[in-house]
Order: sequence, then structure tokens, then C-alpha cells
Amino acid sequence: MAELTLETLARRMEALEKKLEDHVETCRVIPPRRDWEGVVGMFKDPEFQKQIDAEGRSVREAEPYEPADEGPTP
Repeated sequence: MAELTLETLARRMEALEKKLEDHVETCRVIPPRRDWEGVVGMFKDPEFQKQIDAEGRSVREAEPYEPADEGPTP
């Protein structure tokens, strides 16, 4: 790495600020991905969704949650 002087530090800081400015501008232009919307309501048939929910509930009730032993707490 080159010698660190106030001048080199100032140039590096300017470059970093420019990159940050570009990144912030890119974030304004590119719309956020909405992956979660593809999962919410993924089953169009409400009766089928109710069957899935009931099956999941019966599995959870049949096998109660037992936390793993993580050793002594501090």
C-alpha cells in the first residue's frame, strides 16, 4: 500500500464518497425485489390452504417442540 498522506487519504475519501453516491443513486432507480409477495397466498384455493394448515398443525401437536440442550447458561 502506498504511503498514507493527507493527500492520498483525501483522494481515497473522494473516491469512496463517489462510489457511495453512485450506490445510493442506483438504489433509488432500481425498484426493490418483492420476493415475499410470491410466497404469500401462493395457494389460490383456500380449501387446499386450510388442509395444508391443518396437516401442519397436527404434525406440530403430535411432536411437541423440545429445545436442544445447549449446555449451561452463563
